[in-house]
Amino acid sequence: MSELGIGDTHGILARPGVRPVRSSAGLGWELVYVSTQRELPYRDAFAGADSHLLILHLDGPVTVRRGRRGLTAARQVPPGGLFLHPAATDLDVELGGQLNTVHVYVSDAALQSTADDERPVRLKEEFGSTDPLLEQLVLALDGVVQRWEPSGTAYAEQLALMTAAQLARRHSVRQPAAEPARARTGLGDRQFAAVRELIDARLSEPLSLEDLASAAGLSVSQFARRFSARTGCPPHRYLVRVRVEQAARLLRAGTLPIAQVAAACGFSHQEHLTRVLRSRLGTTPAALRREG
Repeated sequence: MSELGIGDTHGILARPGVRPVRSSAGLGWELVYVSTQRELPYRDAFAGADSHLLILHLDGPVTVRRGRRGLTAARQVPPGGLFLHPAATDLDVELGGQLNTVHVYVSDAALQSTADDERPVRLKEEFGSTDPLLEQLVLALDGVVQRWEPSGTAYAEQLALMTAAQLARRHSVRQPAAEPARARTGLGDRQFAAVRELIDARLSEPLSLEDLASAAGLSVSQFARRFSARTGCPPHRYLVRVRVEQAARLLRAGTLPIAQVAAACGFSHQEHLTRVLRSRLGTTPAALRREG
């Protein structure tokens, strides 16, 4: 898969009235494209895109009109309100006032990975609705972009899959069938051993959720569910835990410079390691070194 980018969107973000703040461009994300911006009022028509569109309104209220081949419905969308539009569907839209937004474009592969049978999942055409969980997921994705570090790749992919799952569960044309019991089981011993071997071998490198899923011989969505069932935590959190444990061992056992310990354990720089150790263990690299 290649990075999802602005070329996979409807074209709203390319309008002259859009004032970009930040985006996930260049971060290598394959499941979602995230963009935060200030939008000026406009009226326009857009051809269908390959991705599913989710917009979170950060302020307002603002009047929005939408339709296909004409504006047929209008809503006052409040702060925290959502605008949802499925892939491969034309869109006519009018934004009635200035607005700060976060756009999340979800790949169809991510949305379809949430299905438990052969029936495709299709997003509803919604606007003005609210969904507190979806709102928090969008804000979390924007936060990853804002405070980007290479070690955040697996976390961003997990957020993307959670966003796709919530869209499928609450905002699709049909509800997905109940998950089969086999999909709720954890990773087998061999699968978990293969994943752990990959983590240990590439601890200094960025590891994506796709890398880990491939080691287990599963799709990304299957892997995320089964890994959490096996370990009791999402893959990204487990990966950070392993990085922290190894960093603590190296700091206590030797005299390797702290910056080299950070690099060897997959942290982007010494300050990143310090911040994570303080958050996870309530201590610092220097304090752990003194313990040794």
